Amino acid sequence: MFKALVVEKDDEGKTSASVQEMDMGALPAAEVTVDVAYSTVNYKDGLCVGPGGGLVRKYPHVPGIDFAGTVSASSDARYKVGDEVVLTGWRVGEAHWGGYSQKANVLADWLVPLPEGLSARQAMAVGTAGFTAMLAVQALEDHGMKPGNGPVLVTGAAGGVGSVATAILANLGYEVAAVTGRPETEEYLRSLGASQIIARDEINETVKRPLEGETWAGCVDAVGGAMLARVLGQMKYGTSVAAVGLAGGAGLPATVIPFLLRGVNLLGIDSVMQPFENRQRAWGRIARDLPMDKLEAMIVPATLADLPKLGADILKGQVKGRVVVDVNA
Repeated sequence: MFKALVVEKDDEGKTSASVQEMDMGALPAAEVTVDVAYSTVNYKDGLCVGPGGGLVRKYPHVPGIDFAGTVSASSDARYKVGDEVVLTGWRVGEAHWGGYSQKANVLADWLVPLPEGLSARQAMAVGTAGFTAMLAVQALEDHGMKPGNGPVLVTGAAGGVGSVATAILANLGYEVAAVTGRPETEEYLRSLGASQIIARDEINETVKRPLEGETWAGCVDAVGGAMLARVLGQMKYGTSVAAVGLAGGAGLPATVIPFLLRGVNLLGIDSVMQPFENRQRAWGRIARDLPMDKLEAMIVPATLADLPKLGADILKGQVKGRVVVDVNA
């Protein structure tokens, strides 16, 4: 028997989540069984624990799009009993049962060996949010971003992606300008390495001018919407924006002028379907370029029983930093 957070839907379409005892026969068949140690909470998790958001295909359901733990059984030669592994993406926790459980059955293709230098707990402090942040930084650097070329903007900076992006960029020597709608997070963001704090209201409106002064040498954008449109018109010539989220909406009320007159690049960042080689590269850089003391400062500890409230909180933008869920507590 093992514990898991199970989400159920009643005949009226209302969902409810509770911690339940389950037996191994309830797990879906797959190649690798993992004894889960830790998981985390992302925006998608909030949807899957709560209303579903169109992500969950079938109930009852075990959410949790990320987990880290130890292999306890494997029919795939790539993994053996005792191997430490990490999983993010692949629609686990959405279409497939996920990591809010002490046991998980998954395909071997979905796993990555736990990077040397990271514990399972640290890997889940990173989670999909931090993994996405690293993919964004890599994409920006692959397109020419370098320290010393000017400030790099991070929107939604106090959230999971923004927190890790801020810490990584500052550690790499970039000047980081952090955008937040929560003034109380200023000290937290400065502790991660932000040198400039920008109030969300200053940059969260569409302007009539398609171009403004050239200000930013790069941007990790977790907001989208009107803010992304505004930022595109403030980018320096030939620079790039990595789009990682849509907290401010899926629309983009922008013109093509920044692309045509300043050669600005808009880079889409997907973390769900990344191939194995890209995952290894990103996790290797996380272990090297993310200061572990800064990561520790982001951590909010939690248990399975805390998840229904945390899921609701993250949908309201009320979670700061990175939640680490000890599924065995």
